[in-house]
Amino acid sequence: MKPPLAVANPPNPWATTDVEYLDGEAPSAPLTVYEDRTRAILSHNDSPDVGFSWSVNPYRGCFHACAYCYARPTHEYLSFGAGTDFERRIVVKPDAPELLREAFDAPTWKGELVAFSGVTDCYQPLEASYRLTRGCLEVCAEYRNPASVISKAPLVERDLDVMQELARVARLSIAVSVPFRNEAHARAIEPFVTTPARRLRTIERIARAGLDVGVMVAPVIPGLNDGEMPEVLRAAAGAGATHAGMVLLRLPGPVKEVFEARLRDALPLRADRVLRRVRETRGGKAYDARFEVRGCGEGPYAAAIRTLFEQTCAKLGLRTTLEPDAETPATFRRSRGQMALF
Repeated sequence: MKPPLAVANPPNPWATTDVEYLDGEAPSAPLTVYEDRTRAILSHNDSPDVGFSWSVNPYRGCFHACAYCYARPTHEYLSFGAGTDFERRIVVKPDAPELLREAFDAPTWKGELVAFSGVTDCYQPLEASYRLTRGCLEVCAEYRNPASVISKAPLVERDLDVMQELARVARLSIAVSVPFRNEAHARAIEPFVTTPARRLRTIERIARAGLDVGVMVAPVIPGLNDGEMPEVLRAAAGAGATHAGMVLLRLPGPVKEVFEARLRDALPLRADRVLRRVRETRGGKAYDARFEVRGCGEGPYAAAIRTLFEQTCAKLGLRTTLEPDAETPATFRRSRGQMALF
């Protein structure tokens, strides 16, 4: 199987210039890390079909290089590209834990759930050295602030001690993303992520640590991994997962170009079928951005995928929804260190 292209950025509509290289002359794509000294770390979300209002993104861009990532267009706001730039020009926020502490100390903060992360994987490889996600979870534990974590990286296991402490004092939801069971398909579309089998072991280790863990079959790619979904769910339940979620493939803006290019390069015999099936779930288009539709699609094929997911989860005893926040006791407390000043 061929590796992903070295440089493959769709044109950035926000850039003032666009450079095209002659065949064979494109530069390589080494990893470049940029520091963002932002003055705020909490991002507010008002989308009605997303299960959280607040998120923390210690990183922008993601080394995992998943072709389907819906967050790719956000890199264009930085004057980068949504393709290879998103994967190899990574922005880190080194002050993230301190900024989160400041946000929790603000009188306006009421202790709402914080998601890690709303955009890119908070446990991508750079977290091994920067430890920003760990620092933020330590702040959540100190303030007893509820949190949710979703990742596809085994690095999550490093922070089981912090997660256990957080779960002891506040609500904590953990999910591991496993869209594929077929390793070849996973490698083609998620080239720098660990194997599905390794992610299932991560679920098992989180469960053995006494933490409530789920699996996210996201995205479900019609015509490619929808048939793998029942096997993923069975394997996850066997590893100790208690809940599950799914999201249909989303291809906003330049993501369509990145995804189609990767698909045709890595799985050329499947490409036309997959793209045809995607359009079947989107009213004949590649994407439908409407709330309540963008994450689940519509039409008979999308309905069949959803039914398969729900019936399989019911058979395995996997929850498909989390408890509403209204039913969760408020646990947030200001830092004990801060309280000692009064």
